[in-house]
Amino acid sequence: MTTHGTLTDAAAPGTADTPTYWTALDSPVGRLLLTAAPDGALTSLSVPGQKGGRAVQDGWLRDPGPFREAADQLAAYFAGELTRFRLPLRAAGTAFRTRVWDALDAVPYGRTTTYGEIAARIGAPRAAVRAVGGAIGANPLLILRPCHRVIGADGTLTGYAGGLPRKTWLLTLEGVLGRADAPERLSPR
Repeated sequence: MTTHGTLTDAAAPGTADTPTYWTALDSPVGRLLLTAAPDGALTSLSVPGQKGGRAVQDGWLRDPGPFREAADQLAAYFAGELTRFRLPLRAAGTAFRTRVWDALDAVPYGRTTTYGEIAARIGAPRAAVRAVGGAIGANPLLILRPCHRVIGADGTLTGYAGGLPRKTWLLTLEGVLGRADAPERLSPR
């Protein structure tokens, strides 16, 4: 089961009171940087060049231990053997962002949705589509929380904090896009 909650600023990852654990993993879409809270809940997954992505900070503790299950599940996902992550997730965000991220968690593997459909799913007015896009763009848990499954209302692939080549690769892996033009692996950036 994928679980997550909202952190308050006082409990945000990397503060003096709550150390941040981190590790890096190689993947077909580049090197992944994962962070976790002391209880093992994942707090972020970033890729190289990600808009708003995290970078290792002084005081963070490098320890692959809390990430073993995440590493196993990500490997299975990239091998096409896993369609739903079952990891504890905890992302810092406003109540609005949390509602949007909950809606992302409900988008099934191999399916896409639109920004407007996410807005409707959370009970936001049509005029909130831009705010929904902002919340999706601020998703700190790329891949694990499938913001890559959100496309434009006209079916086009629109923004992705990890870059459109990664979005294309992930949607191809999931069978949404044809595999003929998909690279075996993206070059690290």
